[in-house]
Amino acid sequence: MNRCQQCALAAILAAAWSSGATGQNSRPDYRYPSAQDTARQNIPQSAPVQPQQAQAPVAAPAPATCPGCGTVESIRATEKPGETNAFGMIAGGILGGLLGHQIGQGSGNTTATIIGAAGGAYAGNQVEKNVKKTMQYQVTVRMDDGSMRTITYDIEPGFRAGDKVRFVDGRLTRS
Repeated sequence: MNRCQQCALAAILAAAWSSGATGQNSRPDYRYPSAQDTARQNIPQSAPVQPQQAQAPVAAPAPATCPGCGTVESIRATEKPGETNAFGMIAGGILGGLLGHQIGQGSGNTTATIIGAAGGAYAGNQVEKNVKKTMQYQVTVRMDDGSMRTITYDIEPGFRAGDKVRFVDGRLTRS
């Protein structure tokens, strides 16, 4: 090896030793990089960043709403008076007239028969209403859009307050 080669080898070894490549200082350097230590920051130097134009914030898509969906607010049971026809009035009038005819004699008998017939007709009408009365259930639903809807059932609907429901063809179904 000539003198020039020895100098080159010594320069390579010195450079390797000073950079820590010999294994003596193999721990990584965990200190925070300072502003002057740009060589250790590993930040690629690039062209200056152009300011971006402000973009309007994108609104989150609205949750999909069901136009016929809602929540049962209340169920109210009401008694609907029965529909009457002439049967109760006629039957009550006949029975009242027969009972009124049993009271008194002469013109008092006629008055008692008329009053008995009128009272019997009224009583027969009220009895018929009471016999034919039905229960109705009014279900009030708060729709997802905030509106309120009420639907009436002749039989117990099977829903409770707080149930999630949906209107399908004018009827309520569970959702």
